[in-house]
Amino acid sequence: MTEPRPGWTLAEWQQAYASGAITTAALYDYVARLSAQDPVWITLADRARLATELEALERRRAGSDPASLPLYGIPFAVKDNIDVAGWPTTAACPAFSYIAHATAPSVERLEAAGAVLIGKTNMDQFATGLSGTRSPYGAVPNSIDPAYISGGSSSGSAVAVARGLVPFALGTDTAGSGRVPAGFNSIVGLKPTRGWWSTRGVVPACRTLDCLSVFALRVADAARIAALLAFPDAEDPYSREHPGRAAPRPFDPMRLAIPDALEFFGDTQAARAFTATVDALQTLGARIKTIDFTPFRALADLLYEGPWVAERLATLTPFLERQPTALHPVLREVFAAGTDLSARDAFAGEHERARLAGLIAHHLRDVDALLVPTAPTMYTIEEMIRDPLRLNTRLGFYTNFVNLADLCALAVPGVRREDGLPAGVTFVGRAWHDQALAVLGHALERHLDLPLGATDRRSTGGDAQALPSMTPSVPLVVVGAHMRDLPLNSALTSRGGVFCAQARTAPIYRLYALPGAPARPGLVRDDPGTSIEVEIWDIPIGHFGSVVAEVPAPLTIGTVILEDGRSLKGFLAENHAVRGLTDISAWGGWRAYLAHPNGPPSR
Repeated sequence: MTEPRPGWTLAEWQQAYASGAITTAALYDYVARLSAQDPVWITLADRARLATELEALERRRAGSDPASLPLYGIPFAVKDNIDVAGWPTTAACPAFSYIAHATAPSVERLEAAGAVLIGKTNMDQFATGLSGTRSPYGAVPNSIDPAYISGGSSSGSAVAVARGLVPFALGTDTAGSGRVPAGFNSIVGLKPTRGWWSTRGVVPACRTLDCLSVFALRVADAARIAALLAFPDAEDPYSREHPGRAAPRPFDPMRLAIPDALEFFGDTQAARAFTATVDALQTLGARIKTIDFTPFRALADLLYEGPWVAERLATLTPFLERQPTALHPVLREVFAAGTDLSARDAFAGEHERARLAGLIAHHLRDVDALLVPTAPTMYTIEEMIRDPLRLNTRLGFYTNFVNLADLCALAVPGVRREDGLPAGVTFVGRAWHDQALAVLGHALERHLDLPLGATDRRSTGGDAQALPSMTPSVPLVVVGAHMRDLPLNSALTSRGGVFCAQARTAPIYRLYALPGAPARPGLVRDDPGTSIEVEIWDIPIGHFGSVVAEVPAPLTIGTVILEDGRSLKGFLAENHAVRGLTDISAWGGWRAYLAHPNGPPSR
């Protein structure tokens, strides 16, 4: 029997169970060796609870299809502001602690898939802070260099993943808490579109802005967890249903924006590392443009200088009235700014937020993502404790604006600094463009091939096609005027459609030139036939119907069989409509015919 190894990815855990190399008994022994004194944890699963849960999981597996338990026996952790029935929720404040009566839906979905909760993790108290030092349970040291901060507020969840204790963990993210710790520990931090995952059962920080987040060793693993967590929750007033209209992947070539004025607070190593990551993306073909960062910065400042500080107090006021001395001293100073704000201040702040968010949307309209350093610099624990407010504010320079502007974000490892410390970068995109960010992050991850977190292991991920789908789209086979740079291509691009690949049909089709303008062909199934060149486009499912509605007779949307055996939806023509028309199959495709209308190119 094999013992679980720190740093296993989801695929490695799955393979170990499937092959019989490990059993849930091995997981029990693995958890038993973890230390409750490790500052990563606030509460570890006790042996009796864990044994009971593993026995129940074995019974479920015996009577079910293995596909219904995709996370069977895989350990995970959650931040201790997320409720799990029977476990204490502390939000890193012992006086606030209570035993949860219900489990947050996000955790329920993971456990339903077979995952095993092994612990609740340390955090900055009440999810307020980006340092990982504001906890009475102790500062969580950085996984790569313990003299440095781990980042917060989801410090324990990030470090548990970076050290390979669990392959994924849940955090929360209101101002960067699911991204800064990822950047400081060389792992992936996915902060989804706000409302895509339920936040029911989460102790609120700013209820209108809060998101769950997921930490993982690889982008593909974060995407797999995201797909499980995505559902509209009728009992969460801030839950939203995915509209299915966002581009599922970046354009080719990818289009990235970076701030016109980058700030590193004098950290030249961080600056050089970011430049090196930008260079790596350009090597991958990215087109880089600079944009005015002024509205982003102004919106970030609103988070702690505007009325959202009062929102942080809204949930906690009854508790603080009973226990005024229970709050961490730094948080007392932070929250003091929210005590004298009025309703007028709240509306003025919201009006300014909306104005700045509109400017940001304008800046991002023509790019796949904004690329920023995850944090401008990195401090030691000692430095942070000496100057907790000013330095913490600096850490949010590239994160605080994201939820206020209704954006999604993916933090991934970038080129490391010359001193060996991590230097993460974050792709920031428009709401519901989470899948496109995952494609970008996956490409950078594969190119850099860095160690996984603080382990000495490297990614075992496959090619870009292995990235799981988090958002609904339909692959569409395009054969004529809808192809790239041809007259009707805008019917796809205007709806968020993106080019996926060139391909060929199975050799069972014929191509005809149809009359009318713009010029277009008709693809029909025929025997004998030939293989025809086509393009595959990914169309957001929310726009697929409108694409189909514009297809004029005699064209139609049917099933096209490709040379590699796949059957995809695509453009076809009705057989009766091509009788007597010019058969252009010998050209092998519409582009070749347009280039040589008087005869097929020589072969």
